Amino acid sequence: MAEIIIPTPLRKFADNQATIAVAGDNILSAIEDLVTQFPDLKKQIFDAQGQIKRFIRIYKGEDDIKSLDNEKTAIEADTVISIIPAIAGGAN
Repeated sequence: MAEIIIPTPLRKFADNQATIAVAGDNILSAIEDLVTQFPDLKKQIFDAQGQIKRFIRIYKGEDDIKSLDNEKTAIEADTVISIIPAIAGGAN
C-alpha cells in the first residue's frame, strides 16, 4: 500500500496520525481511500465540486503531481504521497 503523509494542520481530522496507508493505483484513488478512512478530511481536501482544492499541493515523492499527470499520476505500493496545504503569509 502507498503511504500518505498528513500535514500537522490536518492530523486532527485523521486521529492525529502522521502517516496513513492507502490503497489505489493513482493519486486520486489514494486520496479517495484516505477520505473514506477519515471522512472529516474530505471537506479539508476537496471542494464542493469534488475537485482537490486549489491551495492543496500533492507530491509523489519529491515531485509535485502538477508536473506529472495531476490526480491521474500512477502510484505503486511503495509510493510516498505528501499533502501540503498552501498557507498565506510571509514577508513583504
